[in-house]
Amino acid sequence: MAGFDPIKKRIPGSLRREWVFHVLFWVIYYALNTLRWGSFFDDYEYSIKSNLVEFPLHIILVYFNLYFLMPRLVPGKILGYIGSLSLAVAFISFVRILLTYDLVTTDVYRESLRDEYTLFDPNYFLAVYIGELYVVGLTTAIKLMIDWVKAQRRTQELERRNQETELSFLRSQVQPHFFFNTLNNLYYLTLEKSTKAPETVLKLSELMSYVIYKGKKDKVSLHDEIVHIQNYIDLEKIRYGDKLKVDLGITGKIEDKALPPLLLLPFVENSFKHGINLKNGKIPIEIDLQVNNTVLDFSVTNQKSVLDKKNVAIRRTGIGIHNTKRRMEILFGDKFEYEIDETSDKYSVNLKLPLYEDQNTHSR
Repeated sequence: MAGFDPIKKRIPGSLRREWVFHVLFWVIYYALNTLRWGSFFDDYEYSIKSNLVEFPLHIILVYFNLYFLMPRLVPGKILGYIGSLSLAVAFISFVRILLTYDLVTTDVYRESLRDEYTLFDPNYFLAVYIGELYVVGLTTAIKLMIDWVKAQRRTQELERRNQETELSFLRSQVQPHFFFNTLNNLYYLTLEKSTKAPETVLKLSELMSYVIYKGKKDKVSLHDEIVHIQNYIDLEKIRYGDKLKVDLGITGKIEDKALPPLLLLPFVENSFKHGINLKNGKIPIEIDLQVNNTVLDFSVTNQKSVLDKKNVAIRRTGIGIHNTKRRMEILFGDKFEYEIDETSDKYSVNLKLPLYEDQNTHSR
C-alpha cells in the first residue's frame, strides 16, 4: 500500500525518540573516546580499532546493568547487585582483553603501562576493569538523572490533574449553592404574589447563563465579573426594596483585566445572608473594589445581624466561602491575602488578589 510505513506504524513516537537518543549517545561517546585515546597514545588508527572492539562490549554491559540488574534492585539486596555487577564487569573485561589481543594488537603494554607484561597482567586487567566501571557509572548516572526528571514531571502532572479535578469539584459545589440561594429568593416572591417575580426570573436567567457558560472558563474579564455582581445585587433589591442600601465603589482601571470566575460573588452573598436581620429593618452593605495595576483589592462590609451576634461561628460554616478560599489557595498559592475585620457590630472581608491580563476574555 502506497505511503504505508509498517515500522513507523508499529513503533510509538516516544520509543523512536528514545532509540535516537541512545544511538546519538553512543556515536558521540565513541567519537570522543576515540579522539581521547588517539591523542593519549598518539595513534588514532589503534584507537579507532580498539574502540570498535570495545564499544559492543560496553553496550552489552551497560544495558545488562540498566535493564536487567537495576530493575531487580530492591532494598536490602544491594550487596547482591554489587556482586552481580562486579562479576559482569570482570567477564566483559576478560572478553575485551582477548578480543583486543586477537583483533587489534598484541602490544598490550600500551594499556598496562609497563615494559614487561603478560596477556592477563594484573595492571592491564585493572585498567580494563576500571574502564568498564567508568562506562557503567556514567550511564547509570545519566539513567538515574533521566528517571528522576521523568518522576518529577509525572508528579507535577499528577498534581496538576488533581488540582484541576479539585477545582472542577469545588466549582460544581459553588454553582448549586448559588442557585439554591437565588431560587429561595424567587420562591419568597412567588409566595407573596409579587409583580417583581417576572423581573426576578429574567435576572436569574442572566445569572445562570453567566455561571453555566463563563463559570467553566479559566479566566473571565473583571468587567464581566462586576456585571455579574451587579446583577446579583439588582436581584436582591427586587426582593428587599428600599430596605437594602448597597454602596458599590469601583476605582482604578478595570478594562483589560481578568480573573478566575465566581471568586467574588460568594463574599457578596455572604454579606446578604448575615446582614439582613437588623433591629431597624435596614440592610446596609458596602462593597469596595480597587484595581491597582495587576492587583485587586476587594472588600465587603455588612452590619451584624442579631443571630450573628449570638453565634459568631455561624459565619464561617458556609460551603461557598470555604470552597472559594480553597480555590484561591489552589489558583494563587501564597500570592493572595484574605483577612477578616470584625467588631461588635460590623463584619468585613478583605481580599487582595493578583489579576491577569485580559486577552479577548471580555465579550460585550
